[in-house]
Amino acid sequence: EPIGISRRALSRLAGAGALIRVAQGVYRMAGAPEADLEWIYSAWMALGGAQHTTPRGEVPPLVAAGETAAHVHRIGDWFPGVREFIVPARRGTRLDDVRLRILKLTPAEVMIVDGLPTLTVERTIADLMTQWTDRSLVVDALRQAFEQGKLVSPRRLAEHLEPIARAHQFADGIDMATDMM
Repeated sequence: EPIGISRRALSRLAGAGALIRVAQGVYRMAGAPEADLEWIYSAWMALGGAQHTTPRGEVPPLVAAGETAAHVHRIGDWFPGVREFIVPARRGTRLDDVRLRILKLTPAEVMIVDGLPTLTVERTIADLMTQWTDRSLVVDALRQAFEQGKLVSPRRLAEHLEPIARAHQFADGIDMATDMM
């Protein structure tokens, strides 16, 4: 009851058509337009993302990653699918089409985009390559990020690619980033 409304009252309001249930514990007022990327925000909210206030300089406990982060940044050509988030420690979820990955992130790897903690563009590109996402799709996303002025630091991109460069047949992160651009 985060806003003081009982589950029973929510159920009654949804049954009467005043609310639309968009995810477990997440509702939208009937008649209100569907929010852009609601399918991502609703999962983040259902996982408790909106309940956390993260002090400046700390990493939020739930961060959009992979293709989900690319959707949030509006780069690439992805089909809506599994919503992917990074968490700092093991936890489960019963939500359909949600994948949680455990990873320790630094504050420099995360940014807030329209209220949603998300990997930075550079970290998103590296994350997609780490997940062995189709390279041509990642290169397209990188090109769009560059064209939209969202690629802030090619040097940081190379740093994020460094740990995976050899697995992708490159000498180092700089070589990999250069080849992708």
